[in-house]
Formats: sequence, C-alpha cells, structure tokens
Amino acid sequence: MSEKQRKGHPGPGGPFGGPHGPGMPGAKAKDFKGTFKRLARYLKPHSGKLLIVLIAAILSTIFSIVSPKILGNATTILFDGLLARMQGDPNASIDFAAIQLIMLWLAGLYILSSLFAYIQQYVMAGVAQRTVYDLRKTVYDKLGKLPLKYFDSRTHGETLSRVTNDMDNISNTLQQSLMQMITSLVTLVGVIVMMLTISPLLTLVVILTLPLSVIVTILVAKRSQGHFVAQQKHLGDLNGHVEEMYTGHRVVKAFGREQQSLQKFDQVNDKLYEAGWKSQFISGAIMPLMSFVGNIGYVIVSVVGGVLVTRNAIQIGDIQAFIQYSRQFTQPITQLANIANVIQSTIASAERVFEVLDEEEEVAEDSAPKSIRYPQGDVSFQGVSFGYKEGQHLIEDMNVDVRHGQTVAIVGPTGAGKTTLINLLMRFYEINAGRITIDGTDITSMERGELRSLFGMVLQDTWLFNGTIRENIGYGRENATEAEIIRAAEAAHADHFIRTLPDGYDTILNEEASNISQGQKQLLTIARAILADPAILILDEATSSVDTRTELYIQKAMNDLMKDRTSFVIAHRLSTIRDADLILVMNNGSIVEKGNHHELLEQGGFYADLYNSQFSDQPEVG
Repeated sequence: MSEKQRKGHPGPGGPFGGPHGPGMPGAKAKDFKGTFKRLARYLKPHSGKLLIVLIAAILSTIFSIVSPKILGNATTILFDGLLARMQGDPNASIDFAAIQLIMLWLAGLYILSSLFAYIQQYVMAGVAQRTVYDLRKTVYDKLGKLPLKYFDSRTHGETLSRVTNDMDNISNTLQQSLMQMITSLVTLVGVIVMMLTISPLLTLVVILTLPLSVIVTILVAKRSQGHFVAQQKHLGDLNGHVEEMYTGHRVVKAFGREQQSLQKFDQVNDKLYEAGWKSQFISGAIMPLMSFVGNIGYVIVSVVGGVLVTRNAIQIGDIQAFIQYSRQFTQPITQLANIANVIQSTIASAERVFEVLDEEEEVAEDSAPKSIRYPQGDVSFQGVSFGYKEGQHLIEDMNVDVRHGQTVAIVGPTGAGKTTLINLLMRFYEINAGRITIDGTDITSMERGELRSLFGMVLQDTWLFNGTIRENIGYGRENATEAEIIRAAEAAHADHFIRTLPDGYDTILNEEASNISQGQKQLLTIARAILADPAILILDEATSSVDTRTELYIQKAMNDLMKDRTSFVIAHRLSTIRDADLILVMNNGSIVEKGNHHELLEQGGFYADLYNSQFSDQPEVG
C-alpha cells in the first residue's frame, strides 16, 4: 500500500465510530440554508410518499393523544360513583358498562395508532433508502469523472469518509431523526390543543415552564458541542493511527516500534476518552434537567388542578388527563432539541458530500470523438508543456516521436517526471500546451475509455483485488475464455505456481493479496497485461520484485509480448534497457538527452553519469 494510502483513514465514523455521532470535526455547516435546500431536492421526487408519512404521523399521534382524555372520562365515572357511595346515596353505582366501552375504544385507538406508526415507519424507510441510493449513485458517478489530481491531493481516508461515513449520517437522519421530528412536532401541537380543551389556565401554567426548558437545552447544547467536535477529531486521529499501524505492522515489528505505537495509541485514546466522557456527560444532563423542569410544572399543575376540582371547575378525570399531557409536553421539546443537533451534523455531512459533487471534473469529452480502428502504436509528443501548478511548468516544449514496435525507455532521477510523462500519455492529466497523438490522432479528440484501452500496464507496485486468481488475470480483458486466461498465465510463467496452490485458479486472493509472494503477484499482473493484448505497453520495472531465475523467464515473456508493440519502459536499473530503441533521459521535467544506449554513453553526459554510478565497479561490455 502506498504512503498516501497509509496516511488516509476512514474518518470519524470508522472502525471505532458510528453513524449516530454528532458529526465530523467542525460539525457546523458553512452554508446551512443552501445545503439544506440542496439536500431537500433529493427528497422532492418522493413528495407524495412524504405526504403519506405526514398524514400517518398525524393520525398515529392523534389516536395516541386523545387516549388520556378518554381514559380520564373512565376515571371520572369511577370517581363519581365512589364519591356518591361515600356520601350515602342509596342509588349510587359505578357504571362499569360505560367503563368497559371506554376500554374498548381505547384498545381500538391504540391499535390504530400503532398501525399508522407502522405505515409511517415503512414508507419513510423506503424514502430514506431510495434518497441515499440516488445520492450514493450520483457521488459514485462523480468520482469516476474526477481527474487524477483530485485523488493525488487528498488522502484516501478523507475521500472514503465522505462517501461512507457522511453518507451513513445522512441516511440515519432521514430515516430516524426526520420521522421523529415530524412526530414530535405533531405531538407538541396536539398536546397543546388537548390541554387547551381541558383548561386554558393550566395550559398557561405549563407553557410558562417552556422558556426555562429552552434555556436549559441551549446552555447544555453549547457546552457539549465543543466536546463533541473534539471527540470526533480525536476519533479521526485514532482511526488514522490504527489503520496506519495495521497496514504497516510488518515495518513496525521489523524496527521494534511496537511500544511507541502503543504509547501513541494510549495518548490519542486518552484524549478521546476525555472528550467523549465530557460530551456524553454534559449532553446526558439534558434529560435530568428537563425532567426537573417538567416536575416543577407537574407540581404546579397538581396544586392548581386540585384547587379547581374542589371548586367543581374541572373534573378529576380531566386533571388526570392533563397531568399526562403535561408530562408529554416536555418530551417532544427535548427530542426536537436533540434532533436540531443531529440535523446540524447531517447538514455538515451533506455539505462535505456536495463538496465532492462540486469538484471540477475532467475536461469534457469531444462532442464527436474519434477512434482508432486498427491501432499501430505510433506516438508523438509535439511541443508539450505541463505543470501541476499554474505558472510552474514541469515539462517544457517536449518533442518526441515513437514509431510502431519501438521500445522507449524513460530514465532519470526521482522526481524527474518519468511517471508524469505516462500520466499525460494516458490523459490522467491534461497538458497545458502542445499535443499528443497516437497514430496521428490527437488523444484529446478520443474518449478516455477508448484511449486507455490501447494501453496495457505492468507496474512495480502491483494491484490485485479481492477475488480469485482467474478473475484477477481475466481483468485484463472482458469476457476472456478459460483457455485464454490459462494461455496468458503460461506465457507469463505463472501457470506452474498457480497449479501448485490448493485451489489453483480458484484460489481467492485476500484484500492485499498477502497470501502469495510479491514475485507471484508480479507474475499475475504480467499475465493480465498479456491477456489484454494492448497496442502500447507501459512497464515500470516489471521484474524488479522477482528472483533472478524467475526474472529470466519473465524477461523472455516480456520480450515476446513487446514484439511488434510500442513499449514505454520506466527504468530504474539501467542494465535492463540496453537494447531499447530509444532512451529518453529526463531531469527536472525536461528531456535532456535522447538516443540509444551506446550513443548516450559516447556522449558522456547525464546518462553516462547515471549509468556509471550504478556500474562503477563493472567495466562496460559494448
């Protein structure tokens, strides 16, 4: 794995995080209103279903809210009957038939409430998952259109965090918090209406406790927010450290740095513990404080209500119902306060996702793209200039002509621009000036997919995916037959070692293909390139990871593969490119020398110095 990959980490929701946290570091959105509107556009196609959710929520809540009032009627009937008996009324009795009827009504209401709650949950789950599905698809399509410089300038962990953790945060909010917000709002309005129907005076008493509830919520939320932000920051640091140590565990063990690794883990873990403890403790104080405020209102309602009952201004059953409503009054307020924090975090997550969608894409394809029906492999660089940063050119006015079947070696010190040349050829980066042609066709007039299909690559840093050996070789050409895959493996001298494995071609490579040797990995990538049968080959010291005996076999297979094929070889060991038709010597982005091996040695310039530095103790055999 590359250094860049090691530095990347999954972000706040990684192996130790979850989608329910308060969000990413700096969990407040920069443009809340704009991002909210943009996210709402993804919900717009589901407006009909959202209306069903709203109606179901209203009905479910209404059926649930009227229940205390009806139950209060039963209490009143029971109380009146008992009171009459206690007062010595000979005709007094308790109307159990009426109470039984009320109980049946209540059972029906609770069943209906549950039914509509189920409908609400079912429909909202579909809306949430479809919305996130569409958003994920949009992001994935976008990633395929982003230029290589986007990925080169960011850690893999950062990109993964945006398309996984942030997306999960959005998904959970849409499915849970949004539905809870609708229910809480309807409940709050419904409870206030029901309380007003019972006693406007008592309703006023309860509402007077509302400002106190709001003040408590705001104070606690402000205190906890900073700790939540710190928690997510330390969580990201911990995830990054764990991934870094896991992917580089061999190096850590080889240098005996396990103790330092554990010490750093403990330091970050302690910071995470401290921030996590404070954030959870402070935010957890909301419920006890809200209960305290609610109890104040409960006590006042009980006292005032008792006075009203003694004056026959209100029935005792209504007092019972009102007390239930007053207890329910603070719950949706608390929920809405918590949801406000979650939504703030979700909008921040959506903003991070939209930042990816707003990134500048690759230059648009030509409206009438050209294609090369029978590619030969003639490549020409004509006055090419390029720089990664504006105004800082790495390559200046490069002119190179490569004929079909030639082998071109690119040599030079680290950072000279060897890989940059290949990136430009495959149009991973766009040139600033000049043109590059293949068989006389400007590569900017071709579709990128077709252009890149002309190339086959064998790199020093092998890439194999989690799958069978057959699938990894077959990746070189779609719909390749079993016989073609085996022939490619034989040509790469990989067939023998594959058949010695317990499952042969069905052997499953793990995520990093660490269950086979580095040399065997290279053999498989070479077999893949052979199967692809490209017009142009790009080789990055393809045999550097194999033993000397295997290298001889591979070199022979590569020579057979390179016959009648244009090949670009990025060379590190100059001994491997003595027979190249053309050697491009690069330094500081410019081609300082070009020619074949003997011509360049005779010039006694930069190439000769490089070559002699590698073989200073070996006499040149011309």
